Order: sequence, then structure tokens, then C-alpha cells
Amino acid sequence: MAKKPTLHSHSDQQAFDRILLLIATLLQNPGVGVSDRDEKLLNSDRQHNNALETVRIKLREFATKTGYEFPENYPSVPTIRKDLELLRRYGILDDRIYRWGYYLGTGALNPEELSAALNALAAQAKYQGNPIARRIYEQVLQRVRGLDLKLDGKFLYPVHQQLNRSIVSTDPVEMLAKGERQNTIFNQLETVEMAILQGQAIELSRSHDPYGGKRVGMMSLWPLQIIYYDIAWYLVCERLETGQLAISRLNRFKDYCQVLAPQRSLEMQFEKLQQVHQLLSQGWGLYLGDLAEQQGELAGNVEFQTVKVRFFSPVVPFILEGDRRHPTQKVHLGPKDATGQYEYVDYQVKLPPRSFREFMLWVYRHLHNAKVLFPAELVAQHRAAAQALIERYN
Repeated sequence: MAKKPTLHSHSDQQAFDRILLLIATLLQNPGVGVSDRDEKLLNSDRQHNNALETVRIKLREFATKTGYEFPENYPSVPTIRKDLELLRRYGILDDRIYRWGYYLGTGALNPEELSAALNALAAQAKYQGNPIARRIYEQVLQRVRGLDLKLDGKFLYPVHQQLNRSIVSTDPVEMLAKGERQNTIFNQLETVEMAILQGQAIELSRSHDPYGGKRVGMMSLWPLQIIYYDIAWYLVCERLETGQLAISRLNRFKDYCQVLAPQRSLEMQFEKLQQVHQLLSQGWGLYLGDLAEQQGELAGNVEFQTVKVRFFSPVVPFILEGDRRHPTQKVHLGPKDATGQYEYVDYQVKLPPRSFREFMLWVYRHLHNAKVLFPAELVAQHRAAAQALIERYN
């Protein structure tokens, strides 16, 4: 006698429609089910019910939109909870907490968010020459071609673009195609990235030091982050032997990266990275100072000095535009001329002495339209630079 088939809990037509519509709702509304209430309440049953009520509302809206009419107040929140557990059991949802909203797989972005993310990725791939970003962008580009066609090219149109271009070759594939392969660490980026996330120390070989400090050869360090700044890619790191934090241009390292035995937690990595960004926020430019300067500054034992520069027309409007150059900056307006334009403005900022050199590089960009007012050491430095320029022309 044939065995009687076992009916699935969702074999009923309405239940079957409901589970498929729930899957489609999560696909169309990534992040649905996050509550706007106080995050401290997120673990409570009431809070969970509020989140599931949002899912229920979106499900009913999507069902109506696609031509399915559910009975009033159907489905209930407990039914939604059971359906989500079913999706977990079949691997459609991961077996983890979705405290900040539900989404399927890695589909955490809606089309608008994905388009913005691809714009940013395209800039890294094309202008900053990130080889890993380029490969990922090309792969994703193939997958979304159909969506772009459906939207008449609007999905991939570069509404926003970051045009800062790297001044050195960075993409090994591009270099190989041009027959210009260079002995730089860009061939080892995946190893460096993995070491950052795994909290692994690495050994690199620095080929040259344009600052004349003879910091070349082998060095052991903790890699913390890869950043793009102005014209090039840099490695944020911590010296393994001393604990000194530093930011170094990637193209100054050779095509060599050896993973070392020391390892630490990602929490420790992030703690050190936060220290780097604190120093960056307090200073000017990328130079973080020597070890003693860093330790004193992070401990709050370094007295910042007020630096004041007077900028004259015609650069005054450009100085006034930059209202977020530094968190401590103050701008004092000078008198106006007959045309109603400011004759000058005084730009004032508090900096650690380690940042004076990079700050002055910014001042030098404005040539004769800038005059340092204090401190005295920077006044003398600026005057000497101006005199040296005159002598060079003579």
C-alpha cells in the first residue's frame, strides 16, 4: 500500500502564497523590520513585535501591489515569526540575529543604495586604481546590466564621481598589459587586507625614503587600514617593535609581504586605528609624529599652539569657503575695500607642533597671498622661504 504523503505546513495555497510573498518583500525592502525606538529596548519581546509588525505591514502592501488580497489583519505577527523561522531552517535567512532589519543573503541594499555604492566603487577602480575594487566592480557590473537596461541607463549613470587620481601605477593587471610591471606592494594587497582583518603582523620591505630619514629595508608592523589621500594610497600601521603609529605611501614598499606569527584581536586593531584617527583629527596632514609625541598627545599632555595666518585677496573667498578644514579653526574678517570685498582674513587654528611642517605646505600654496602672523618660528620660516624664492629667481 502506497505511503500517504506528508503535507507541508505551507501546502495550503494561502500559506504558500504568503511565504513566497514574504521572500519577495524581504528582497524588495532590504532592512525592513528595524525599529525606530530606543536601541536599549531591542531585546524585549515588545520591541521584537514592533519590528515584526513593520514586516507584516510591508508584506500586506506588497501583496496588494502584486494582486493578492489577504483577509483583514492577515497574517498575524506570530505567523510572521513562524515564517521567518522557516526561512532560517531552509537557509534563506541566516541563523543569526536580524536586530537591524531583515535582508536575504548579502542583499542589504535597495537599488538606489546599490547605485550609490557602485558609483563610489567605480571611482576607486578607475581613478584611484584600486585593483581589488576594479575586479569587484567589473564582476558586479556584469550582474546588474539587465537592471541598468530596464532603467534606461539611469542605474549606472555616474551622478557622483571622485576624480582624485593616483599619481603612481597601482593596478598589477593594468601594468602587465602595458608591459610596465613595477616592484611594489600592490601585487600583495589581498595579503595585506587579510592581515588587517585577521589581526596579523606582517613584514614589509621599504624601497626608498624621499624624506632622507633612511627608513628603508625590512620592517615588521601591524597593518591597520589602507587609505586614499589626495594623490596616492597609504598604509596605516603600527610598528611591531615600538608601537609607533605611522602612515606610509604604499608604492614605497616592494613586492614583498610576509605574514608573521604575532596575532591580536580585531578589537585591538580597531582601538589602535581610533588612536590614529584621533591624531589625524587633532593635527594637519598625515604625519603622526614620533613615538614620544604620539604618546604625549594621546595622553593629553601636549600643549597645542595657536597658529595664525593672514590671507589676502584674491584668495580670501576660497579661505572663507573652507569652514571645516579643522575642528579648532577660527576665521576673523578684515576690513572691506571700496568694492565691498574683504581686504584680508585671519585664519587661526590650534595644532600640535608635529603638524607645523604639513600646515606650512598648505600655506605655501598661496604664495604671496599669505602672511604668517604667529608663532614666531613659523613667521621666520615663512620669511626665509620667501627670501630663498627671490634668490632662486635672481
